[in-house]
Amino acid sequence: MSSSRFCSSLYLLTFAFLLRTVFGADPLFHFCSSSEKFEAGSPYEENLNKFMGYLYCQAPPTGFGRGVLGDKPNQTIGLALCRGDVLTVDCNTCVVDASTEIRKRCPYNRAAVIFYDNCLLKYSDKDFFGEIDNENKFYLYNAEKVRNPTTFNKKTKELLSQLAIQAQSSLKLFAVGQLKVKNSQTIYGLTQCTREMPAEVCRRCLDGIIGELPSCCDAQKGGRVISGSCNFRYELYQFVHLR
Repeated sequence: MSSSRFCSSLYLLTFAFLLRTVFGADPLFHFCSSSEKFEAGSPYEENLNKFMGYLYCQAPPTGFGRGVLGDKPNQTIGLALCRGDVLTVDCNTCVVDASTEIRKRCPYNRAAVIFYDNCLLKYSDKDFFGEIDNENKFYLYNAEKVRNPTTFNKKTKELLSQLAIQAQSSLKLFAVGQLKVKNSQTIYGLTQCTREMPAEVCRRCLDGIIGELPSCCDAQKGGRVISGSCNFRYELYQFVHLR
């Protein structure tokens, strides 16, 4: 990551500016996921600041960036992932927002994750690459219920299960699609995994959260299960860019 020095310097200037401004969307959720803390000005904080700069430059062009910086015990490991259908400019904005906001909300935590509609950013002092993250997980759902719950629940699971298969075989570990329901309704769906995951682990992660549909979103008009390693979303309106 030595080649990212210029990028890190650029990020630190941007970071300092953004601390004094408010822009971008609010996060959906965040977890300060480690009780272990670091001190201001410590080697870990120095590595973390540089690492945020690396993600700020690495993620937007492809929608994904990951890396490791420093040596144990002050090693920083992390990633930034943008939604697979998000434009580069929107990915860039989201990663900047995420890297700024996560430092405000978890200022001295050695591990944290923050989620937006368009991206997530996650870091730790321990290696988590390729692992299913069931600790940093939350549900979102539409408060309105459908009138045909049995059929709707069945079709929703059918669509998301199909998209899990498609995501597994996609280079981006990302899939979107739609499925007709009776009464002229159409369900739109999305599945995605963080891209450092092996395909089979991605599929297992998605199958696991899709299995939580009854707990999360029974007969709800829209819903999401979002974790630090995979997520799904479905709605009765087109919230994704379909190919």
